[in-house]
Amino acid sequence: MSYRFGPDYPDATYVPHDYPEQLADLGEIQMNYAVAGSTDAQPLLLIPGQTESWWGYEQAMKLLAPDFRAYAVDLRGQGRSSRTPGRYSLDNWGNDLVRFIQLVIKRPAIVAGLSSGGVLTAWLSAYAPPGLLRAAYYEDPPLYASEVRPACGQSIRQSAIGNIFRLFSAYLGDQWSVGDWKGLVAAAQSVLPKEALAMAGFGEEPSQNLKEYDPEWARAFWTGTGTAGCDHDQMLRTVKVPVLFTHHFRRVEEANGVLQGAISDLQISRVRALIEGSGQRFAYRSFPQMGHAMHRIDPALYVATLKEWVAGLR
Repeated sequence: MSYRFGPDYPDATYVPHDYPEQLADLGEIQMNYAVAGSTDAQPLLLIPGQTESWWGYEQAMKLLAPDFRAYAVDLRGQGRSSRTPGRYSLDNWGNDLVRFIQLVIKRPAIVAGLSSGGVLTAWLSAYAPPGLLRAAYYEDPPLYASEVRPACGQSIRQSAIGNIFRLFSAYLGDQWSVGDWKGLVAAAQSVLPKEALAMAGFGEEPSQNLKEYDPEWARAFWTGTGTAGCDHDQMLRTVKVPVLFTHHFRRVEEANGVLQGAISDLQISRVRALIEGSGQRFAYRSFPQMGHAMHRIDPALYVATLKEWVAGLR
């Protein structure tokens, strides 16, 4: 059986949520988003990680609403936002977000992103036009570890998540053009270590978040086309706003050097040195027992950590 999901198969793909969804016309794409909180509160842009739609933040948004005007988005290629074959890259995703802030939020915002969304938060903190960002929260992003040839530490091809992306690309195909879910699950049993299998959480059917995900994302990161032209060293040297970095579970396997988790301690040391070298404040919080997506696993801790840091900015 071959599965097909995405905007061309809406009945098989999407489910209702607690917050109403809206579409913003950004030119090349339509960006889907949801909003919580008062219109006069501090704007907060929430950027999901790879394979995550905006509603990954749904529980956190309920806790953020008393203090922020929270905008959670679907990046191109995820959720209800447009699919753009051959056009998935950090620069394109980043410029989509610049236009979203300019056209929808219309005020300087704090930006918070998980994983690949955290890398995009770093992109915005370096490359967004002056005055668009107040500050940036990087939630467990794979800086360096999502590059094919990083300046520091393990590459995407030396990480557990990289091998998952390789399987997505091969067995699901761009825009779910292959859709061999059973083949993917079988291959994962022989390719992935136990920790990576547990992280992937593959069941008999694709999970809701994967139904809303264009697997071309995975190919873009595995092959390096998604990160081409965006050198992480150069990006981090040009960060222009204060940064909060939360660092979650990580371990480097002694036997083969494979990185379990998003970013190693060695890599975060380089991130910190470059951002502080750019003259920006860098707040680091280590949560070594926390899973990758703190905003989903422990929304209360996520919101408390964010609010404490924002209070310090003032």
